[in-house]
Amino acid sequence: MVEAIANIFRVADLRSRILFTLAMLAIFRLGVFIPAPGVDRVALGDFFASASDNLFGMYNMFSGGALAQFSVFVLGIMPYISASIIMQLGQVVVPQIERLRAEGQAGRKKINQYTRYLTIGIAVIQSMAIAIGLEHTKTSSGAEVVLAAGWSFRLMTMITMTAGSCFVMWLGEQITDRGVGNGASLIITAGIIAGLPGAVVNMKNKLDIGEINLLETVLLAAFMFVVIMGIVFIERGQRRVPIQYAKRVVGRRIYGGQATHLPLKVNVSGVIPPIFASSMMMFPATVGTVYPHPLFETLSSQFMPGTWVYNLTYVGLIVFFAYFYTAVTFNPVDVADNLRKNGGYIPGIRPGKQTADYLDRILTRLTGGGSVYLSAVCILPTILTTMYGLPFFFGGTGLLIVVGVSLDTVAQIEGHLLTQHYDGLLGSGASRGRGRRKPIGSV
Repeated sequence: MVEAIANIFRVADLRSRILFTLAMLAIFRLGVFIPAPGVDRVALGDFFASASDNLFGMYNMFSGGALAQFSVFVLGIMPYISASIIMQLGQVVVPQIERLRAEGQAGRKKINQYTRYLTIGIAVIQSMAIAIGLEHTKTSSGAEVVLAAGWSFRLMTMITMTAGSCFVMWLGEQITDRGVGNGASLIITAGIIAGLPGAVVNMKNKLDIGEINLLETVLLAAFMFVVIMGIVFIERGQRRVPIQYAKRVVGRRIYGGQATHLPLKVNVSGVIPPIFASSMMMFPATVGTVYPHPLFETLSSQFMPGTWVYNLTYVGLIVFFAYFYTAVTFNPVDVADNLRKNGGYIPGIRPGKQTADYLDRILTRLTGGGSVYLSAVCILPTILTTMYGLPFFFGGTGLLIVVGVSLDTVAQIEGHLLTQHYDGLLGSGASRGRGRRKPIGSV
């Protein structure tokens, strides 16, 4: 392992990419502590001390603690993720977007541009919702959180947070293009990891005052370890479809004839469904904040983490996005056509439509199993942590994102090392068959 880590810094391009990624993440973490004006931070801290176990706590986790700090990066990367969801859904229902995707690189650049514009619009709406919500927020002692409520505070908050969200989006794109890993996922992961020390201290405080005992703490730690091991096992699992290439005679040379395989991950969609589902689950709370009507407030309260409505809806969204994202990123018809054009075939399966149907059946079963795995990892630990009053950092969603993104980043680093004839971080051939996952927001 020491030798593998040393190899990273021997490759100039990889070394510069890693240092660039760390620098961008450091800038993001620095921005989390830049306060936005107009809020009493002491009162806001008191409010979050009593509201850390509800939806505010989850949003604060995804923003890397920026919401509790009322930072300029309060919105973080979530508006960009929401815009990416809408644009990818648009590929199915809007023919114009589908035609842009078919145009290749130029069309994808146009879609990315529309995604950025949509990100700005979503950030404006969410920042206004946060401003209005803070104006109606009071601490348990009755203290006002906003110093001077009114349109001046709302406009100032909207401009500040929208600009901060656009800057975080730019940081994520720079990491994806010039660094290592998926920028948007790494920003979320960095925020979750940054909150882990505070979560551990909070858990220790609960242990000291007797809210939980030592045996429960040990069992929870053991359960989290088992969950992490399960995530690693499933994320590295593959279904290898055998591929045989026919021999071709070109001039005096014979090409093809070799046997290989098409690796399909057990969890094809990765950590994308939980991230997308978490982003969608924040909309009911946003609506309840902007429109303080009893109906919307009741709807918002039903979608608080830990309620059965929230859990069922969350699982449903995870299953939906697992199938949807797999369908967007993997087209069995295109794969079958490419195999046929290159003289490849699956033994026992006719090339063309039968190959596409065969791959589609395999992919449907893998996605079904993967969605069940994602739902179990995200819901079961969260139920346990809610029972014991622990922060969301110990929940399944946070663990899944951190472990999944870490594995993807390691896979990319291994790819760079192998292209330079070095062994990967996990040894020679450890990352064989592990392709680079499509970044969040790419279409």
